[in-house]
Amino acid sequence: MAREVKLNHVESVLRELSYPISREDAAERFDDVTLVLAEGEKNLGEHVSQMSDAEFESADDLENEVFNNLPRRAVGEPYQSEGEG
Repeated sequence: MAREVKLNHVESVLRELSYPISREDAAERFDDVTLVLAEGEKNLGEHVSQMSDAEFESADDLENEVFNNLPRRAVGEPYQSEGEG
């Protein structure tokens, strides 16, 4: 079943896996997950498959890679926060 997950809730999805896990296995497990970004969407499985790390030791490691490999605009306008205004 396909799932949509907002980027700020991706940690809950990443914690569903048992670690350590290979990039290929993680990508396969997330092939049905669509990340809802500030601007657009991205398939989480495809995103993970394009990362350089061969294995992830923890959900935190994978989460860092997910965020580090997204374009800046994926998380919103630069220098803006939802708390401002």
